[in-house]
Amino acid sequence: MLIRSRREFMRDTLRSATALGAMNLLSRFGQMNALAASGPGYQALVCIFLGGGNDGHNTVIPISTALQNYSLYAQNRQGLALSQNSLLPIHNGNDVYGLHPSLPEIQSLYNQGVIAVLANVGNLVQPINRDGYNTNNLAIIPAQLFSHSDQTGQWQSAIPTGLASNGWGGRIADQLQSQNGALFPAVANHADCGLFCTGVQTSPATIPPPPSGSSQATGMVTLLGTQMSNAPLAGVQQLLAFDNGLQLVQAGNGIVTRGINYSNTLTGLLQTSNIKTVFPANNPLAAQLQTAANVMSVRSQLGLTRQIFFCDFGSFDTHGTQLETQQALLQQLSQALLAFYQATQELGIAQNVTTFTASEFGRTLTPSGTDGSDHAWGNHHFILGGGVQGGQFYGTFPSLALGCENDANMRGTLIPTTALAQYGATLAQWFGVPAASLPAVFPNIANFGSSSLGFLA
Repeated sequence: MLIRSRREFMRDTLRSATALGAMNLLSRFGQMNALAASGPGYQALVCIFLGGGNDGHNTVIPISTALQNYSLYAQNRQGLALSQNSLLPIHNGNDVYGLHPSLPEIQSLYNQGVIAVLANVGNLVQPINRDGYNTNNLAIIPAQLFSHSDQTGQWQSAIPTGLASNGWGGRIADQLQSQNGALFPAVANHADCGLFCTGVQTSPATIPPPPSGSSQATGMVTLLGTQMSNAPLAGVQQLLAFDNGLQLVQAGNGIVTRGINYSNTLTGLLQTSNIKTVFPANNPLAAQLQTAANVMSVRSQLGLTRQIFFCDFGSFDTHGTQLETQQALLQQLSQALLAFYQATQELGIAQNVTTFTASEFGRTLTPSGTDGSDHAWGNHHFILGGGVQGGQFYGTFPSLALGCENDANMRGTLIPTTALAQYGATLAQWFGVPAASLPAVFPNIANFGSSSLGFLA
């Protein structure tokens, strides 16, 4: 029984190696990925994953454009159509679009030129049109296209042809780890991050968020999900220091010991964070972004010049009651993004932080018949930051005519006109990954015409 318990302890501990060097700072809401690298100035990427598949058709809506207007949207959206007078207008040149009425903060940031819209981006093996999709050539179609678990994994891994063991956030960390001059772990995330944060050579770590609505920075040490007082923690440290002669176990003990030291260091530093920006209460995304801002505030003490953060938010799986569910979630998204951007302004790093949304897929234009919509493909996303060339759209906004070139199956299932690989490659290059190294992060980037979409200077 003693041997079995020891094995179970080491199994769970090594599984937790993704958290502050094996410290599993479990949290329901907060996820943080940190990449430390030397380089000119500070830069951070913040991924907000809208889990469940956000409905892009009701997030960004054409009102009056050169190719289509609101009436086409309303005709095909049927009972899910938002009224035109409720939409928040934004301009892309001479074209007028409308944002969901729950996004006034995003509308304001767009009009300030610090948010851009990337239209109809999705997981692609190679460029494909309706005819190509309907050939049923599985070699050119992402595997298990409409499956939550498969598409979440593929979005986070940027491997559209099947299962992967690491993600593009982690592989970015791999590319820059040789420049890492800090002792803090190279990447950090929550246990629910999935593949995005895990690299080939680098592992993620986790920091929990503050209590909802609180301005208090947190970094409370938890081991295997349980908060530990000084006495039990001291006992664990003695156990970890015991030399039992087993090389693998000793290596695991060393990982956990370093994790404890990292966590203690960060816990102390976070207590010095004094960000004045008020984040909205009762908003799980805002709590995660507040934690990210607190960690950014002690970046110099940690020796960090590059950081990657991951926030998981949802669920946007709206097969029913979509109008009510999405309204509440998008309101939280919009309010959290504004507070976070204001926090980066307060810290003087708004130009150096780029926040972007992701989601495993979009949803069908036509309703599902249950006051909701079904799993689809391409989707629209937001990119926020002082370095973003905002106030405009990137990519190609699709036609909403059923059965057109952009529709895979007569339901408004958008075939992406921009690839996830291009989206990620644009972010990675801004972050410092050389163009020559992009194939190591995005293996199919060579299948697409451009590796830079232009939304970052």
